[in-house]
Amino acid sequence: MPEENRLQGGNSFRDTAKVLKMTRYAVGWMATGCAMGAFEARSQVFPGTSPVWKADRFVPTNPDLLARMIENITASQCLLVRQAQLFDEGKLSDAHAALSKAFCTSKCRETVAWAREILGGNGIVADYKVARFFNDCEALYTYEGTFQMQNLIGRQSRNSFSAFL
Repeated sequence: MPEENRLQGGNSFRDTAKVLKMTRYAVGWMATGCAMGAFEARSQVFPGTSPVWKADRFVPTNPDLLARMIENITASQCLLVRQAQLFDEGKLSDAHAALSKAFCTSKCRETVAWAREILGGNGIVADYKVARFFNDCEALYTYEGTFQMQNLIGRQSRNSFSAFL
């Protein structure tokens, strides 16, 4: 491989691990943005929390689901702000990044599912942005390792032994 095509500074797996840590950290932010987008997309179709008429039928919005969506988004944002502080202090570990990715993507998955549920059948129609966020969330959940893989990485750090065979 020509030298100009090689990743500069990538001399060991430790160097690769640094890139993966930041990728996991970034996916947490992406997942939180996806959840926020689904919440907003839901409100663009059915504004407010009161029941509305849409396409000649009554569609109730569920205030409980809306509250739970906001809870997930807020919890993810708070976690990521702390991750940013740890990063600035040079203390962001592989376990921090992996567990925040796992948490944020699982909360995103719940949130976009609730946004889809609020829209009923329209939640899976491409005409509405919620369906796009629903699909994007699944990609984020799997990207850079699934929830289970991220938890194994976090456990490895806490237990001081490899969770992988």
